[in-house]
Amino acid sequence: MLRNPILSLGFVLPLFVPYGTGVEAQERPDLHVVVNMVQLNVAVTDKKGNYVTGLRPKDFAILEDGITEKVATFAEGNEPAHSPTEPAEPERSAGQSGDLTKGSAAGDPLHALDALIAGADVFVLFDTSNYMYRDFVFAQDAIAEFVRSLETADKIAFYSYSRDLSRAAILTSDRSQVLRAVRSRVAGDEAALYNTLLLTLKDAAQYTGRKVVVVFSNGPDNSSVVPPEDVAEFAQSAGVSIYMISTREAKLEPVSTAVFERMTAATGGKAYFAKSWRDEKRAFASIRDDLAHLYSLSYYPKPNPNSGWRAITVKLLGDHMKKYKLRTRNGYRLQPSRFSSDLKTRRSEFGSRLVFPLPGLGTSPSQPLSMTAP
Repeated sequence: MLRNPILSLGFVLPLFVPYGTGVEAQERPDLHVVVNMVQLNVAVTDKKGNYVTGLRPKDFAILEDGITEKVATFAEGNEPAHSPTEPAEPERSAGQSGDLTKGSAAGDPLHALDALIAGADVFVLFDTSNYMYRDFVFAQDAIAEFVRSLETADKIAFYSYSRDLSRAAILTSDRSQVLRAVRSRVAGDEAALYNTLLLTLKDAAQYTGRKVVVVFSNGPDNSSVVPPEDVAEFAQSAGVSIYMISTREAKLEPVSTAVFERMTAATGGKAYFAKSWRDEKRAFASIRDDLAHLYSLSYYPKPNPNSGWRAITVKLLGDHMKKYKLRTRNGYRLQPSRFSSDLKTRRSEFGSRLVFPLPGLGTSPSQPLSMTAP
């Protein structure tokens, strides 16, 4: 279910195609593409890997397929999002959490944007396959500590996988519920990482705002039928950053290592390879630190005839900024949604037509934001 679907802003591009006359014309579908705000999580670091703080919207340039886009909202760390034309809330620095309702009425558009962007929904996907027998308890300890430390996250979900996906704790703000789910897991069966990661991403894609999937994997995938390239592309299009923590068991397999590194880099996340349980805890701490220092930028795409893969480039403006490194997703693909049963039931009310929500832009296949009669 979408959170605050009415508050997600967007526009509709009607595409009219001649299709007969008379009764045939009355039954033809009108094709609509729902395009909403595109949100980016951007990490900025110096040559030593330290986070660069204090940047403002004017320091960033966003291009989609070479088209310069205008920043619609901006936030640093966990501060509330604001429009570049409006001043940011004073007396708040990066990494500090804040009251989203402070200084904003419930009907204020800025309040709506705060609710959409501030904080993050974190989905933890834990490997409970037969690769995990040796260090299972240590991994549970590391995940439990990570969950307790995510004070600024909005909600957390905890899933586990072997051959199948188990949604042990659906997205919730109740940390105790998540911790109980972590402790209740047992190890066994083969590993289908890419199958279950795709299902996790599809769950995350139904929510607005910042979405992150943190994967703890102890070995390679030996049961999936979904190629990792498809999983990575869906994550990019859905705007979900993937962080992967893997043990030395996966590091020993060059293919898995390369896949993990490419997948996380394409989505703006990171890959970690831990040699011990101490390294696992340090990796989780690094992810938490990363989430607290991300810049959140969003924009409404300008008219673009490209209906396939759209490349996103984010740059820093000014010669003195060239020494910094940026990390974010590098694009998304416009993908038609399946014609859901929910839309079929509305056919008599709204006429015959198709609605194509775009993944990652604040919309769900079963809940298009623009439902106007033809």
